[in-house]
Amino acid sequence: MSFHIEANQGDIAETVLMPGDPKRAKYIAETYLEDVVCYNDIRGILGFTGKYKGKRISVQGTGMGMPSISIYSTELIQEYGVKHLIRIGSSGTKHPDVKQMDIVLAMGACTNSNMYKHLFGNYSYAPLANFELLKSAYEMGMKLNQSIKAGLVVTDDQFYDGDEEARANLASYQVLTSDMETAALYTVAAKFNAKALSILTVTDHDLTNQTITAKEREVALNDMIELALETSLTLDAY
Repeated sequence: MSFHIEANQGDIAETVLMPGDPKRAKYIAETYLEDVVCYNDIRGILGFTGKYKGKRISVQGTGMGMPSISIYSTELIQEYGVKHLIRIGSSGTKHPDVKQMDIVLAMGACTNSNMYKHLFGNYSYAPLANFELLKSAYEMGMKLNQSIKAGLVVTDDQFYDGDEEARANLASYQVLTSDMETAALYTVAAKFNAKALSILTVTDHDLTNQTITAKEREVALNDMIELALETSLTLDAY
């Protein structure tokens, strides 16, 4: 048991899918997994372990933002021995070549957060995805005939009142989409030598004013979920 996860040793699989929304974790567990056990409901941040096509997989909600996902990713790795962490989340874009509902694999993450600047002095740290996870997910996305892209993302500390001009400039430098968690996940994984990948569905497009409802965010992201689950089946070799 850790500070924020009440699971016992052995309750959590080596591969964990990490949606921000605990209700999405519940939806994934109930829809895709067999022999499901809920191992965590502290603070309503649900965690489940079950089997997908015979492989043991866990799904852990993380809450929103870099501090929250940092807590859960750190405890999953340090306290429970998790080796593969796959974030599955929604995101927004200002990039003209990205369409609503495209799936973006985050190769690396820019950020405006100050969370980790004290670690590296005057250096700008560039957190990256694990290449093996990235390659497996991209190849699986192609096999599933999904609308999938790979590239830079930006992790923003603010959901409202962000710097729209700066985000537009980032898009002009081929930053494909934005979320609030990826940079933290990749930094924590690097610190503890774990393997992480962020898979993002573009639900909000600033150039076309397209969005989806809060209810749709819980259940309308099946392509991304299935990509993460199918990718997890390939990880035994790593």
